[in-house]
Amino acid sequence: MNCSGKHAAMLATCRLHGWDLDGYLCVDHPLSLHITDVQGLSATKVTRLRDLAAAALDGRLDTERLRGVPVDEALAELQTLPGIGPWTAAEVGIRALGDVDAVSVGDFHLPNLVAFALAGEARGTDQRMLELLEPYRGHRARVIRLLELSGIRAPRFGPRLSGRGLEDL
Repeated sequence: MNCSGKHAAMLATCRLHGWDLDGYLCVDHPLSLHITDVQGLSATKVTRLRDLAAAALDGRLDTERLRGVPVDEALAELQTLPGIGPWTAAEVGIRALGDVDAVSVGDFHLPNLVAFALAGEARGTDQRMLELLEPYRGHRARVIRLLELSGIRAPRFGPRLSGRGLEDL
């Protein structure tokens, strides 16, 4: 079903239940409140998305408001929302709040990149990454971004796929 078909189905559902057609895409509309099954998402993720939408509606995710408080306070406030941990808060801090010192602890690739680029070590941990970035405190997000753009890559040790020729397609 394409998007227009989905919208037609949503409007038909609203009419069937006697719900107002205005605002049927809003998170607090009865239609949205009755959507509990989203293909490809667990019930937990649907609940978290609904909670995030409610937080956005009530202003808890307002970037102007969050930019008006100290960064540490804004990040701590973000982490009070279900499903938002240190990694997500740091990513939001970098992209939406302009935090030039945020470090995405818990990222799979960053510790290896930082350890290899700054110390020549093939593998790193979050703790080692933070140690290596300490001299750059105040600009750690900028340093990480520059490393990401540098083309430097930590060695890979995973299994490789064998090459396939056109005849295999």
